[in-house]
Amino acid sequence: MPSSPLSKLNLSTDAIQGRCHKLKRSFFNRPAAEVAPDILGCLLVHRMPDGRRHVGRIVEVEAYLGPGDLAAHTSRGRTPRTAAMFGPPGHAYVYLIYGMYHCINAVTGPRGSGTAVLLRALAPVRDIEVATNGPGRLCKAMDITLDHYGQDLCGSGTDLWIARDEAPEPLAIAASPRVGVDYAGEEWASKPLRFYVDGHPAVSRRPSRKSITAG
Repeated sequence: MPSSPLSKLNLSTDAIQGRCHKLKRSFFNRPAAEVAPDILGCLLVHRMPDGRRHVGRIVEVEAYLGPGDLAAHTSRGRTPRTAAMFGPPGHAYVYLIYGMYHCINAVTGPRGSGTAVLLRALAPVRDIEVATNGPGRLCKAMDITLDHYGQDLCGSGTDLWIARDEAPEPLAIAASPRVGVDYAGEEWASKPLRFYVDGHPAVSRRPSRKSITAG
């Protein structure tokens, strides 16, 4: 029998510990490059209509710095597609790639900044039965679609949010260039704006160039 895509993960190390607190809007109201490493280790939660909750621990993200960042969707200004990125912080920016894969970002910075953090990989915690390494797989596993575009991640009535529990912060956070942004040119493609929990098996890929910072 073929092994499960989750069989190599030690799910007990990523289990929820203690009480969970939904992240406040002030957490997101900062530059994307500050929010990105800080959001590692937090929990992405999606409450389904039947009451089930998909929960995953964030282990890999990328920061997109706004209109001046040639890798960001907002580099071409405000469009109907990117309107949410120019909105208030703490909202979801969801988009579709290749006509079939969804990707979710948490909008950061003050309204109008056009910045966000892309969630690239999760460690499965609860009610996740497929791989979550990669932004498209993440959204598929969490049942996130374009219906969540612009959703408030901090509101009291939301069914999609990010929380912090009492688990220890990641011991080591690594930074590397973002994935698949060569179109932005060498300057922006080489910036170390991808952050991930170093050594975690749920991370989508291991780069050849990286730097390590303390968690």
